[in-house]
Amino acid sequence: MWWFQQGLSFLPVALVVWSAASFVFSYITAIVLHHVDPLVPYISDTGTIPPERCLFGIMLNVSTFLGMATMYVRYKQVSALSPEKPKILKLNKLGLTLGWMSCFGLCIIANFQKCILYYIHVLGACLTFGVGSIYMLVQTILSYLMQPELHSKDIFWARLAVFLWSCSSILSMFVSSVVLYSGLYGQNLVQKLHWNPQERGYTPHIISTVSEWSLAFSFLSFFLTYIRDFQKISLRAVVSLQGQTLHESPGSFRAEEQALLIAGSI
Repeated sequence: MWWFQQGLSFLPVALVVWSAASFVFSYITAIVLHHVDPLVPYISDTGTIPPERCLFGIMLNVSTFLGMATMYVRYKQVSALSPEKPKILKLNKLGLTLGWMSCFGLCIIANFQKCILYYIHVLGACLTFGVGSIYMLVQTILSYLMQPELHSKDIFWARLAVFLWSCSSILSMFVSSVVLYSGLYGQNLVQKLHWNPQERGYTPHIISTVSEWSLAFSFLSFFLTYIRDFQKISLRAVVSLQGQTLHESPGSFRAEEQALLIAGSI
């Protein structure tokens, strides 16, 4: 059995590989069609103009689904490992809520392009990266609380390092973006897809774009730390038959007549 076939480890692997591919394929398409500059454009700029916009949107929508599934499995795993620890259980529920909010933000990014509906796009980015960073913090705290009995110290330190990487990228991107869009370097820079190195504002633009790519890959790196954990878990779906037909209400049957229909591992 291959390592990615063990347990549910294929979920974080699929999330990371697919999300990275969505960035790379959109970037390559935009570069080939000369829609953006080759040197580190904004990720959102590579998904602004058709046809890369269509590719960017559909691939990130799939990433949203994979992210929600990965976060739910993580939630169920922590719940099963610490069923009698209220503090961990509360943090675990908070983490799932924050994680799904972050996924919703990713869906907004995918479907509301930067040059068309800028403020909605920015809202999606804040949900994805801002709330997503808090999700990473919660999971890092959980890893700390669960060590060394349930988590190794190495996993905790790895997640803490990725979280700090993410925070530094957010700070760098925020500061450079505020400077860039302060009005000192011109107006309507949001719509600008091509930059000349000799232009004023080019340096904060490059710092901002590099920070955005760094931030995106810090998120993907965080989910890589789930692989070993997910190798040790599987989920089972149980569907109970509430009646012998599909046109009568469940209350018309006695409890003892309810039968187990499906119980298979997924």
